[in-house]
Amino acid sequence: MSVVQITNGFYRNQEVTGVFPVVAEMKEAKDGTHFITVDGSETEFGKEKMRVKVLPENVETVSEHRESDEQVMDRIAERFSILDEMTEATIDGVVRGMVVSGPPGIGKTYGVEQILEKDSLFDVMADNPLRHTFVKGTMSPIGLYAMLYKYSDAKNIVVLDDCDSILFDENALNILKAALDSGKKRMISWNSDSHFLRREGVPDRFEFKGSVIFITNLKFDNVRSTKIKDHLEAIMSRCHYLDLTLDTTRDKILRIKQIARDGGLFDTKGLSKDQEVDIVSFLEENQKRMREISLRMAQKLADLCKMAPANNRWKRLAETTCMKR
Repeated sequence: MSVVQITNGFYRNQEVTGVFPVVAEMKEAKDGTHFITVDGSETEFGKEKMRVKVLPENVETVSEHRESDEQVMDRIAERFSILDEMTEATIDGVVRGMVVSGPPGIGKTYGVEQILEKDSLFDVMADNPLRHTFVKGTMSPIGLYAMLYKYSDAKNIVVLDDCDSILFDENALNILKAALDSGKKRMISWNSDSHFLRREGVPDRFEFKGSVIFITNLKFDNVRSTKIKDHLEAIMSRCHYLDLTLDTTRDKILRIKQIARDGGLFDTKGLSKDQEVDIVSFLEENQKRMREISLRMAQKLADLCKMAPANNRWKRLAETTCMKR
């Protein structure tokens, strides 16, 4: 069975991206549009036969045979191992800019946090200023500029996690592009008067020598908005771009299984192995009704299992609190 990667397609006016088994090869309609029929049963669409409208250049055959579950889990594990390696390289100053893309709740931030916290251990013990910072949520252009100045020294790392508002503000985008630039010197400027910057002692121009890790749910190469598309392409050309390739519900479930297989998913919950298996099976069997498929959801189910294990009472609680009606 052929498997294709669709980078931009439409099914019933909804955008379609990801990796899909092919049901029927691409065909051209009389009006010149192209369609490919794929199996979307393991996606949010839940359809075994989806006739997706595509441009030929947005469809690529990635395999003549569908990956086994073990192969997918190994692929996912390798991607996250690469994320760990790249994070280590930011600590060494070898990697100065990285964008990490993947859906919410699959552990993008956790691995980065663990590595940077380990690196900061001696600073914490010696009560030294921390060399790394995590910024989550909305970030204004002037706030981003001031933050980059504060952590502008070599070996400093700024992690911008779920700060996607930056991508939709041209001023913030230009500052981010300057910080991620691959040139020898990265000069960042603020060319308008600011009482805030003067009060904080931030100059209107400085050299940024640190590193930036930008963690996002957005797939930069799939963005259709012409307003920011060129900016995102410019960012990808300036730094390393790591897509964790968790595009389908199946991928997310296998990510959960991969963490459970390799250890670490339920380690702090005090559950038996049978209980752990039961939780993952429950999540998989009810995937179409779950509010989300994520590591966070698996943790929620584990909490319920620990709270009310008798007679599988936790499953009833899960139906009420974690599943759609």
